[in-house]
Amino acid sequence: MKASVLPCLMAGFFLCGCGKGGDAEKPASSSGNPVTAPADYLGAAAKAKKSADTTVANTGLNQAIKLFYAQEGRFPKDLNELVRPEYLNAIPPPPTGMKYAYDASTGVVKVVPK
Repeated sequence: MKASVLPCLMAGFFLCGCGKGGDAEKPASSSGNPVTAPADYLGAAAKAKKSADTTVANTGLNQAIKLFYAQEGRFPKDLNELVRPEYLNAIPPPPTGMKYAYDASTGVVKVVPK
């Protein structure tokens, strides 16, 4: 009984991984037209920059919140409480068109549209 369970599990994992996802092969916003390729590239680059800016801003704040929690034993009441020499010199500005949403009860900060 035990000897047949392992091969069945392995076969199940193998078959689940062999689906025709194909999402990684197709560009998300490319029209496929060579004439619009420069515009497609610039749009994708702008979207990637915004995503990277959001990730960097969010990561820095989350690390400061974790450090605050480790030293103070609680989450900050608001983000301005992190502006101290041991945490942050200043709150980094959110990406253009975005704002920070901070939940003091869980210590989670998110970058959300204005």
